[in-house]
Amino acid sequence: MKKVRIGVLGAFRGTSMINYCKIADNAEVVAICDKWKEGLEIQKKENEGLNIAYFDNFDDFIEYDMDAVVLANYATEHAPFAIRAMKKGMHVFSEVLPVQTMKEAVELIECVEKTGKIYAYGENYCYMPAPYEMKRLYREGKIGELEYAEAEYLHNCESIWPSITYGDKNHWRNNMYATYYCTHSIGPIIHMTGLRPVSVIGIEGKLNERSLRTGRKGSTWGIEMITLENGAILKSIHGGLYKYSNYYSLYGNKGRLETGREDAGLGGIDRIYINADEYPGGYETAKLETYRMSERNEKEKTFGHGGSDFWSMYYFIRRIQGEKDADIIDVYEAMDMFLPGLFAYRSILKGGVPQPIPNLRNKEEREAFKNDVACTDPKVAGDQLIPAYSKGNPDIPDEIYDYLKKKWNEDLHSDTGYTHMAFHQGEAQKKDEVQKKDGDK
Repeated sequence: MKKVRIGVLGAFRGTSMINYCKIADNAEVVAICDKWKEGLEIQKKENEGLNIAYFDNFDDFIEYDMDAVVLANYATEHAPFAIRAMKKGMHVFSEVLPVQTMKEAVELIECVEKTGKIYAYGENYCYMPAPYEMKRLYREGKIGELEYAEAEYLHNCESIWPSITYGDKNHWRNNMYATYYCTHSIGPIIHMTGLRPVSVIGIEGKLNERSLRTGRKGSTWGIEMITLENGAILKSIHGGLYKYSNYYSLYGNKGRLETGREDAGLGGIDRIYINADEYPGGYETAKLETYRMSERNEKEKTFGHGGSDFWSMYYFIRRIQGEKDADIIDVYEAMDMFLPGLFAYRSILKGGVPQPIPNLRNKEEREAFKNDVACTDPKVAGDQLIPAYSKGNPDIPDEIYDYLKKKWNEDLHSDTGYTHMAFHQGEAQKKDEVQKKDGDK
């Protein structure tokens, strides 16, 4: 079977997708694009000998001969590029997040419907070992019908903030609201259960010193209390609290499924705990099962996020090649994962009032949002601009950003090489680990 020709937008995060194509027998990278020219030079060295075209602007990149485009650019800028790619006849793999505004959400969905192109949302946390196994068990009825779920993705990024914001005052990470970056926590629960969110209440963490000294204008963390279509409640927490944590739990009417905790030291997101009965109310039959997931494929070992970076790309390529059951996250499910965070912040701005979440599968529900551009980006929002923090953006001195920019440049060109290693691995978390090891140089 002919290899799928892939173009990658984003030389930093896109490294993981590039590496997938290097080891896959069903895909090849033919083009890489990034406005960061130094990043392109690093990719050229890493991919020496391969027939890859390099571009520093999307206009030229999109004209190249490709079957599909991977979007690993800024999280607030995926939808416009996805729409352009699909209109040019290309399939799209969109890294997180899918859209920034409701207007983009409507336009993206309608573009997918009109073009018939494959759109896959790259929420890799859905494909981590234990959450993916929980999906199988839940769909088989192991714990019955969902009544309550918990999800958390916590990642204190202070030590790597210079390398992921570059000291740019207007970087999207510095302007995002507390509940924006939500799909690492919400996404796996939606993918496990297949349930749609129907309403949400948002809670915003306080604006702390960690925010201010990194130049972030909003709170570092937020909570969504989500009602799902069957009446179950999902509590999601995400953001930059003290220590990294990734955890999921499902309570059904006849049992519970959950992943391990990081601090238990028993495998974390690879470990699954099952406590289930044969029927609702049969408590006397319940017994605890626990096991650690093993690799599903030898190739996944070299990929980040518990091997999930491998599987999100694998299923995308298989869907392009005609496998109808290939487990991608389509555009509608992507919105089910993202919209709770967007409407949670609207809840926060309105004092905690529950907000209904539209089902954008229904064309009649889209109409009200076709001109809704409310967001924290002044270039997009215009007179619908909202603050990154509900009580108003703080005044952060330019000296903070000057320091971060200097730190970024020093780290990028340091002799320790850890920035280059993180780049090669394609995930900022690797850089965080090295910084901890080397004393946050």
